[in-house]
Amino acid sequence: VLRQAEDGGIRGIVIIARDEGPGIPDVNRAMEQGYSTSGGLGLGLPGVRRIMDTFEIVSEVGKGTVVTAVKWKR
Repeated sequence: VLRQAEDGGIRGIVIIARDEGPGIPDVNRAMEQGYSTSGGLGLGLPGVRRIMDTFEIVSEVGKGTVVTAVKWKR
């Protein structure tokens, strides 16, 4: 989901990525730079957190994950 946001006259975007996959058993570990369970570089989630203004990840094992990120126009 991608949508516009506005707060106090400041505009931005909200990105919500949701899945119904296996979930992330250790979110803190998944947020470590270089950590990957798939053999990748492990840059995805930490990179998104670094470039966005707000970042939230909620995951439940066996049910899925929701990542919400907001970027405000400067």
